[in-house]
Amino acid sequence: MIISLIAALTKNHVIGKNNDLPWHLPDDMKYFMQTTKGHHVIMGRKNYDSIPEKFRPLPNRTNIVVTRQADWKAEKCITVNSLEDAINIAKQNNETELFIIGGAEIYQLGFPLTQRMYLTEIQTELAGDTFFPMFAKSEWRETSRIHHVKDERHAYAFDFVVYDKRT
Repeated sequence: MIISLIAALTKNHVIGKNNDLPWHLPDDMKYFMQTTKGHHVIMGRKNYDSIPEKFRPLPNRTNIVVTRQADWKAEKCITVNSLEDAINIAKQNNETELFIIGGAEIYQLGFPLTQRMYLTEIQTELAGDTFFPMFAKSEWRETSRIHHVKDERHAYAFDFVVYDKRT
């Protein structure tokens, strides 16, 4: 099973502000949905809470929420207390590619186990309070890059980039 991270981040590694995205990039949302569809997705409880209610749980995916709160539950989600438990559930279900979808703490925990990253690199710097982990690009091999220009629906240019960990 491949363990992947998927995230959108600015040049200064911002991934969130006030429990929300500080940008509106519809094509990035579409990319996220298409890439993770049919797979297990792991997220932290705060990240789950930040998803608009009408989109929770994320459709056509097995949603696994990691939380320290023993009694926390969400309808149609699997709740676990550790990233390891979440990964084991995906393995037991014969998942081929598992996606860690955030937030910052879950990315940090999952980073050492990650073999692939799907990053939307937004070509701007924005203020935020939640950040994607810093990483050495030399430890990763870029396998794909698709540029998306700034347009009437997207305030910033961005690139869809796939990185595979060097062995």
